[in-house]
Amino acid sequence: MLYLRIGNPRTRLSFHTMALIDTGADACAVPAGFAMSLGLDLETGAVKRVGTASGVAKAYSHRCKVEVFDTTALQAGRPTVVYIADDLNVDFLPKLRTVLLGVRGFLDRFVLSVDYPNRTFSFRRE
Repeated sequence: MLYLRIGNPRTRLSFHTMALIDTGADACAVPAGFAMSLGLDLETGAVKRVGTASGVAKAYSHRCKVEVFDTTALQAGRPTVVYIADDLNVDFLPKLRTVLLGVRGFLDRFVLSVDYPNRTFSFRRE
């Protein structure tokens, strides 16, 4: 998981959250309840149908700013942003419970390495 700040560039409202890296997710997704925290009218976003573990769901896509923090520096009390996506399409889903970082627009910008035995991962820009 990564620590993020997700923001609305127009309203400058934002929230901090943990997000799960999901290599099986086509795009980045956020629980719909966060839309109001960003000053977004959920249903004005581009509507699309997405496949989820529970079946097909309606999603509302909005442009957001996503900042990823260095978790080691954060734990040491030195919040450091290591990556910024200024204009990322994010899908807001009503029944989603966890923020997901998917492939399109996020993971497709990195080389992701996973060390399963040690339960760690790293990513870097290519």
